[in-house]
Amino acid sequence: MDSIFTPIQMAKKLNVSTTTLRRYENLGLVPDVPRTSSNRRYYTPLHVQAFLALRSLVQGFDLPIAYEVMSLLKEGYVEQALWMINVQQYNIQVEKQRVEEIMRLIHQTDFSKYRNIQVTDEMKIGEVAVIAGVNPSAIRHWENEGLIRAKRNAENGYRVFTSQELKKIIVLSSLRKTVFFIESMKQLLEALETHDLTTIERSFKVAIQKLNEQLEKQMNGISEMMRYIQFFK
Repeated sequence: MDSIFTPIQMAKKLNVSTTTLRRYENLGLVPDVPRTSSNRRYYTPLHVQAFLALRSLVQGFDLPIAYEVMSLLKEGYVEQALWMINVQQYNIQVEKQRVEEIMRLIHQTDFSKYRNIQVTDEMKIGEVAVIAGVNPSAIRHWENEGLIRAKRNAENGYRVFTSQELKKIIVLSSLRKTVFFIESMKQLLEALETHDLTTIERSFKVAIQKLNEQLEKQMNGISEMMRYIQFFK
């Protein structure tokens, strides 16, 4: 009987509500819950580990990813779930490399080229979007927020961006997931304009630290997930 848990016992064990447990079940994220001969729901060690894996994955990965992984595992698609996690691990590595790359860019005095693309002081929004690797809509949003400033071409009225504004856009694209507050980002961009490298480096160190913390949470989630997968063997 020690390996069987009632909904209340399970909720207490995981420090969640019984409503949360039912929601996870209804979403198809954990194995189907059996019932006793008296039609009462109960949980087994398999369910305990499934809930632990789910709760841990949610901490380190975007919610849709965590849910999709758990759904795949429930259906027995272990390899697909593992490859999905692998992609997310790759993505966070790429993001860390990008942040480090931008930090090197900040120290770079010659900004006539970026990734072998010529940089000028009369670039259209489409050109800037391609160079920075973002959507033009993101650039317009940052402009509306007062984070960047475009000039207008006197002949045709089109937005044009200088190399300095491009550098800001590249910084924004790199730190948007780790610097959440607009005011904090404004301070960072002001430091960029005044070449306050101490402030800039501090912001980038915070960004790297957040990525490190996310990576640790991801690894914890993977560890719990692998314990869950062991039940299938």
